[in-house]
Amino acid sequence: MKITVVTPSGELYNESVDYVVVHSLMNGEFAIMKGHIPIISKIDIGYVKMVRDEQQLFTVIINGVVEHQNDVINVIAQEAHVGLSEDSAMDHLNTVRKERLDENKRRSVDFVQAERELKKNIKQAKGGNL
Repeated sequence: MKITVVTPSGELYNESVDYVVVHSLMNGEFAIMKGHIPIISKIDIGYVKMVRDEQQLFTVIINGVVEHQNDVINVIAQEAHVGLSEDSAMDHLNTVRKERLDENKRRSVDFVQAERELKKNIKQAKGGNL
């Protein structure tokens, strides 16, 4: 079977697997094995465990959809991160989200400072006065 995991940032994973286990808080847990009937399922917060030759990788998913048809599995997610365990994938996801939040806060502060400076310069130039 083939599995592809994509996010808005691009393709995260594209490999062959023996089977996958999908876990979601909303829908519980189920496995997709070779020859499985077509299925589409939503993942609110959960993971996809990918198994090949006794090796396991976990992809933590936030707001995603899993689609399976003809032994091809497509996972489309708002956010996803791969790890050797569910915990390591979740830790990586949390680190990336924290970095993004910190960057957004920094940009907001920079924007506020630039706005204040612009207002000050407009006032000094007596802009807007006729």
